[in-house]
Amino acid sequence: MPELVLADAAERDDLGAFAARAVRLEAQSVVRLRNRNSELLDAWVATPFDTLATRTVAGQANPADVTVSGSELLTGLAVMRDERIDPGPAKDLMWRSALPPFEGWLMVDRLPVEVISKLADEGVAVARENTGPQGTPPASLLDQTVLTVSGSGLDVKIPLRCLFALSGMGFLGEDGEVRVTATDSWLRIDAKYGAVVRRRHSMLPLLV
Repeated sequence: MPELVLADAAERDDLGAFAARAVRLEAQSVVRLRNRNSELLDAWVATPFDTLATRTVAGQANPADVTVSGSELLTGLAVMRDERIDPGPAKDLMWRSALPPFEGWLMVDRLPVEVISKLADEGVAVARENTGPQGTPPASLLDQTVLTVSGSGLDVKIPLRCLFALSGMGFLGEDGEVRVTATDSWLRIDAKYGAVVRRRHSMLPLLV
């Protein structure tokens, strides 16, 4: 069975808040827990906005890379108050997203939280007026570029879906800034309580 060890109660609460947000967005969500090094643990979820969300806490998972149910992880964090936590059985086959690389990220820009929050709020207002038959905004709206930032020789387009993910996961906070980094293939936006990550370019279908 997988096992999770967190450094202290604050790290437990941070991971619990992350899992709770993920489950609220998608009841059947799974959380991928992957050790970054001997001290830090990255938690990943695939959001309904076709972006990944991640938060780093001080702790370790055993195995070092394992996927578990978001709701079962949340229960384990709430029920087990000692340092060792049972996050539920492994559900590795339910994880279907590629993860970005650890290294190779270039700083592109830093933006005030107020700017991102305002754009996200405006996007929510527009989405409510254009909700599709399933109660979700159309992909064409989510894919719209709301901001383009430049730095380190890169021009990076930020789609509305990334801002929805930041807001939906409760990452922004009320002050400070967000940091935009990128590789040739990936975009990452780090905010106060976590980050969202998305491929910068659509994957081309394989020819059969």
